[in-house]
Amino acid sequence: MPFTVVRMNLVDPDATAQSLSARYRAALEMAAYADDRGIDTVQTEEHHGTDNNWLPSPFAFAGAVFGATQGNSAARSASVRGGGRATGGRIAVTVSAIIGPLYDPLRLAEDIAVLDLVSGGRLVTVSGIGYRPAEYEQQGVEWGRRGRLQDELLETLLKAWTGEEFTFRGRRVRVTPRPFTEPHPMLLVGGSSRAAANRAARLGLPFFPSAHLPELEAHYNEKLAEYGTEGFCMMPAARTPLLHVSEDPDRTWAEYGEHFLHEARMYASWQSKDIRSAVKSAATTVAELRAEGVYRVVTPQECAALGGDSLVLHPLCGGMPVDEGWRSLHLFCERVLPAL
Repeated sequence: MPFTVVRMNLVDPDATAQSLSARYRAALEMAAYADDRGIDTVQTEEHHGTDNNWLPSPFAFAGAVFGATQGNSAARSASVRGGGRATGGRIAVTVSAIIGPLYDPLRLAEDIAVLDLVSGGRLVTVSGIGYRPAEYEQQGVEWGRRGRLQDELLETLLKAWTGEEFTFRGRRVRVTPRPFTEPHPMLLVGGSSRAAANRAARLGLPFFPSAHLPELEAHYNEKLAEYGTEGFCMMPAARTPLLHVSEDPDRTWAEYGEHFLHEARMYASWQSKDIRSAVKSAATTVAELRAEGVYRVVTPQECAALGGDSLVLHPLCGGMPVDEGWRSLHLFCERVLPAL
């Protein structure tokens, strides 16, 4: 069965405070519903200072998801004690990806440890270095130091989660509490460069390429052997489209295609020609976007027949109306999952 993902970045270009609050609350309700139906993970992201309210605080959102799904799990635990069946409370949150150099390493170690404890080990963090200088400028971090800061961040997290004292920037520190997961919470290194692959291999961390890059996976494996470390590569498939499920794809493209195009164009405006990403579109119109296949609207039957290692549903893409997002999620969970 494919790995199932519900992606949420909470974009809403026309939001008011009230509508954005409603979108966030709907996203949490969707996460609880997805958990109850057996979806594997909620995937979320991080971007700063955008014109369309892109989620800037993925760990705060992750904590809210864990609270929403943990509550379901607790209720069902009571049901189990009364003879019911145990379900739910198992969905992961994958933060893919944080912009690692923008974080204080010690504070991030604490935040991830707490989330790991709260969730019982359901947090997955992918740390990249980003590709927007404007985000570094806004946060007051020097763009030219991003590689060194990423090295420091990853090394510090691994030391901090041991619970032992270590030296950080010339002083002795200790981070408590220790996380729930042994030996540490799931941490992957994201990127599309040899430097990122080298960094992951040196530290014995899994590598998460930003696109289907077999040559980079081979380089990562070579560096694992060279460093004498262990790890694995979680590489996207050659084609991993962002999905929306509809009984009538023609109608959905006609009514809601601008939402998909909005996100595609925003991504494209950030990505230079050298950026390699699984989500990269050159489309300038809805018709071009539909033909391109990066974003796909499919019937439940078509979705179930897609195959592959993963299915990524994007129900609230580009400020999609919440009701339409729910229709897509319901069709995915009630019609697609049983057919897989």
